[in-house]
Amino acid sequence: MRPILELLKKRESAMWSLAPKDSVFDALQQLANHNVGAMMVMDQGKLVGVFSERDYTRKIALAGKSSKDTQVKDIMTPDVLTVSPQTRTRDCMALMSQKKIRHLPVVEGDKVLGMISIRDIMNDIIADHEQTIGHLTSYIAS
Repeated sequence: MRPILELLKKRESAMWSLAPKDSVFDALQQLANHNVGAMMVMDQGKLVGVFSERDYTRKIALAGKSSKDTQVKDIMTPDVLTVSPQTRTRDCMALMSQKKIRHLPVVEGDKVLGMISIRDIMNDIIADHEQTIGHLTSYIAS
């Protein structure tokens, strides 16, 4: 398995984020606009949390609160697990499975490089398996 930095290089270069003072309603619109399930919450260039559909569902919808009257900082996940660019995809998958999370910000020192999703890792694993199958098929046929 390859380092996670290789997956980030293949992806769109845009790094979307929210501000802690954004309303949850605006954050949901951003998730929909970018077709993602989570976004990093940044404050003056520093990663301070992650906001996800899961946060909304559990802390707004099920609690009967208003998404227009609640700020992202009030429901985001503040204790963010991160990985380094050198972390291997297999290790990211294990961490996501163990912690029951679907998104991992990639951080080097104080610099946020992007966020990787379980979908990104699954796509990489599938591509790796297809390549292996192709090599084996070619080897057997020759």
